[in-house]
Amino acid sequence: MAVKADVQLNAKGLVCPLPIVKTKKAMNNLVDGQILEVQATDKGSKADLAAWAETVGHQYIGTAEEDDVLFHYIRKCSNNTVVEKIFEKTISNEEIIMRVTKGGLILDVREEAEFAFGHIEGAISIPIGELDSRLNELDKNQEIYVICRTGKRSNLAAQKLEKNGFTKVYNVLPGMTNWNGELTKTI
Repeated sequence: MAVKADVQLNAKGLVCPLPIVKTKKAMNNLVDGQILEVQATDKGSKADLAAWAETVGHQYIGTAEEDDVLFHYIRKCSNNTVVEKIFEKTISNEEIIMRVTKGGLILDVREEAEFAFGHIEGAISIPIGELDSRLNELDKNQEIYVICRTGKRSNLAAQKLEKNGFTKVYNVLPGMTNWNGELTKTI
């Protein structure tokens, strides 16, 4: 089944946050009701683009895959410029280790492969695409420090946690790209 798209965007070869950044720019040029097809090769883009669309009010229609290319379909749902919500409670990379020793939890929302090739000791992995179905694995009374590669996915995940009743949630900025501490590998 082919979905008719009004505009195509090539985001092949790009990794988070670039597919979202390019999608956001492309959506600004569409009118209400038009459909954008985003072609991407980053497997994490499936969860990233769906979560982004939800937070800004566009309709994420779905994804098709063909020859290792993901075809994402997003319908613009407003003629107005959509303001992306930024999660207000943030914490720096340097602060989280101290806070974890006091009972906090580092929640890494990157894809499994990203986590396996290097993560913070003691962090738990729940990719953002699995977060809804795995919320029961988290304690609403515990401080949770959400981290990803750049802070984009963790921003979306922190919003999702807060929407589901988690009140002690922090987005870790700038994320793993600027992590200077030790890394644990599970490969």
